Amino acid sequence: MELSEEDLRLINALQISPRISWSDAGDVLGVHATTLAARWDRLKAQGAAWTTAHLMGDPKNMCLAMVDVDCDMDLRPDVTAALARLPEVITVEEAASNRDLTLTVITQDLDHFSTGLLPRLKEVRGLTKYHTSLCTRIHTSGYAWRLNVLTKAEQQALRAMAGPESANPPAPDAIVVPLPESHLALIPFLARDGRATAAEIARALGRHPATVQRQLTRVLGSRMLSFRCEIAQKFSGYPVTVQWFANVPAGQHEAAATELRAIRNVRFLASTTGRTNFTMIMWLRTLAEVMEMELAIQQRIPGIELEESVVMLNTAKRVGWMLNPDSTCTGTVVPPFGELLPASA
Repeated sequence: MELSEEDLRLINALQISPRISWSDAGDVLGVHATTLAARWDRLKAQGAAWTTAHLMGDPKNMCLAMVDVDCDMDLRPDVTAALARLPEVITVEEAASNRDLTLTVITQDLDHFSTGLLPRLKEVRGLTKYHTSLCTRIHTSGYAWRLNVLTKAEQQALRAMAGPESANPPAPDAIVVPLPESHLALIPFLARDGRATAAEIARALGRHPATVQRQLTRVLGSRMLSFRCEIAQKFSGYPVTVQWFANVPAGQHEAAATELRAIRNVRFLASTTGRTNFTMIMWLRTLAEVMEMELAIQQRIPGIELEESVVMLNTAKRVGWMLNPDSTCTGTVVPPFGELLPASA
């Protein structure tokens, strides 16, 4: 199965404006709204693309951690499955390096990470060791990655139509007000479908549609969630995932992030604690590009020390969504709040 140019154009449009109406998207793309809706239903059914919302993980308001895991080789599939079932573990990847698995974890605070999550990691049969790095600043994440198959004019038109959910993370000095518990109930539905409507959520929760619409508006504007349109990596043109662990001189992290954000391959940039203080994740076309990218990074960031590069062999879970070995989604979501939700529920 391959994706057509029209498929990629639709995915690119939803990357820019994840909750845009089909009529507005049709006006920009020059395609009838019903055609776009049918195309999107097909892409979702194939597991080739999906929209989702997950906790932003902003270190000012939550705890975002990266955890390296070692496990018994014979029990690696069991360990992977057990870790993927944990709502706090939003991403699980198999690494070709001196760790077996690498996890991305989001908890409400450091205390919950230490006393709520870590004891459960220790209970996983076959997990032998873990090492944690905590994020102190997110510079960019997968919500900002684009296919870039649309024209600049089309991209600009879509940005003009985009809602608050497509905005960048809060500014460093912004104050994010926590959502009431009644509003948090909407998040599992948005994790399963980033385009879920107030009417759909109201029916599922047994609430009045007008009430849910007010709650949804507040959730979308809260900057608590990161909305994105994901594509199965094998269809992206960039099938290789690489993470670098680096040291950047103090006071130069923002400048380094600005330079690196100009590289279209970038999926994640963050300042961290631990053995290194800066990490980068990119999607590349081939393994041969690893060395080329390392040279480009060192040319752009004077003084950066690249300590380690890690190639990911497989992604079992990406921001809450369980994936097949071929990178398509299974349709099963582990939302940050609530129980395991199948996409068909």
